[in-house]
Amino acid sequence: MNAIQDPEAEIVLRLSGITKRFGGLVANDAVSLSLKRGEVVALLGENGAGKTTLMNILFGHYTADEGEIEVFGKPLPTGDPNAALGAGIGMVHQHFTLADQMTVLENIVLGTQSIWSLNLGKARARAKIRELATDYGLEVDPDRIITELSVGERQRVEILKALYREARILILDEPTAVLTPMETEALFTTLKKLVAAGLSVIFISHKLGEVQSVSDRVVVLRGGKLAGERTTSETTRRELAELMVGGQLPVNEIGPSTPRDVLFELRSVSTPSLGGAALRQISLQLRGGEITGLAGISGNGQAALAALIAGTLEARDGDIVVHGAPVERWSPRAALDRGLGRIPEDRHATGMIGDMSVAENVISEAYRSPRFSRFGFLDWKAAAAFADEIIKAYDVKCPSPEARVRLLSGGNMQKLILGRALDGDPDIILASQPTRGLDVGAVAYVHARLIEARDRGAAVLLISEDLDEIQTLSDRILVIHRGQLSKPSLRGERSVMELGELMAGHGVDEGAPHAA
Repeated sequence: MNAIQDPEAEIVLRLSGITKRFGGLVANDAVSLSLKRGEVVALLGENGAGKTTLMNILFGHYTADEGEIEVFGKPLPTGDPNAALGAGIGMVHQHFTLADQMTVLENIVLGTQSIWSLNLGKARARAKIRELATDYGLEVDPDRIITELSVGERQRVEILKALYREARILILDEPTAVLTPMETEALFTTLKKLVAAGLSVIFISHKLGEVQSVSDRVVVLRGGKLAGERTTSETTRRELAELMVGGQLPVNEIGPSTPRDVLFELRSVSTPSLGGAALRQISLQLRGGEITGLAGISGNGQAALAALIAGTLEARDGDIVVHGAPVERWSPRAALDRGLGRIPEDRHATGMIGDMSVAENVISEAYRSPRFSRFGFLDWKAAAAFADEIIKAYDVKCPSPEARVRLLSGGNMQKLILGRALDGDPDIILASQPTRGLDVGAVAYVHARLIEARDRGAAVLLISEDLDEIQTLSDRILVIHRGQLSKPSLRGERSVMELGELMAGHGVDEGAPHAA
């Protein structure tokens, strides 16, 4: 935010010729970069470009095969997270690493002293936490339990954990992926205060607008190599996107929708809670030829709605109507049999099984069909052929259909899920956070496939916490808050800030459920 203007600023971090191989795969190929005091460097790259591997090497989770790391002019031993912490490096992961049943204070001090002495020095720790929170705009009650906190508050705790350990270099991995616009603005305000105090930041993100707002320099990786480096003020979003993908980025043109018959409907449905708010007497219609976008802060009922539609959560009351006919027993099998394509929110937990092969994963929802099963035995040749079709059609970067899914990048996992979900041209598509954590190239690809499905007549429900995505793709937009739906609006009728207000609960009439 200001170091780029001072060429004499101290270099606090230098990575030189970092190379990392996993068997025959070169994840990082002689990558070099530097970071100055009081500077924000954005790290961009497609999924599989080597960003996460590089940061895991820096933080000590992996050992580099070649190359050196210097922190404040001193060599950093590789493969030792404690050495990285001791050198002043802190990392806030995209998926928070907090103990849910412990307090904010306990989470922050955990690991800084013996577990048997956590009760000692609490007053001193509480005072330090409050001072850091005040100085950097990270207000949070040290005595609250983590499960009571919003997503934005949990992120503040993660940042406070790093600052409490005297971090002078902060790595932020997709820090705005689950934040509202207001929380994102608050985070950027905090970053400005941290940089003004002399901290240096590596900002990993796929949101080019945010990168331009917050960084001084941008480093782009492609295929494990350094593809380019730009001064933020002297580049454009398109140039950065093209550096990431190695060519021109495809532009998805979204024409007006032609809504058709209602293919899926909920009538006054309520559910138990599922990792957040329960659904409360909601009514929803999904029409063929239309993308319905659902925005909302995480934990407001999106998980319950997705699970209900997928058949993994039963309704307490109300009706589910598919193709005009009420459904008596709704289950995952019934959902698949009635033409539902499912893109789950968490590709690691519920989308794919990491230790199974690509072929095993892509047939996991259809292995009983005659296509893949004969006389009670799986036809592995057919399964491998189907996996190979998806690999080619969706440009999945993986060694073979026999490869373990856990070895694939997030973007390539998502392409497999997309291929599995869209096989057979399903009539109803549940797309829950389909582009979370993906780069611009993968995002454009997923968007194109959803638009194609809409244009052939499918009813698409897009559940996303990315308001730009909701506004770009959705023909009709709803907001969910505390298990209830707002009145729908058409694309362009509401601004990002107006949607953000609805996400915060302003304007969602909780006393009068209505159809959406």
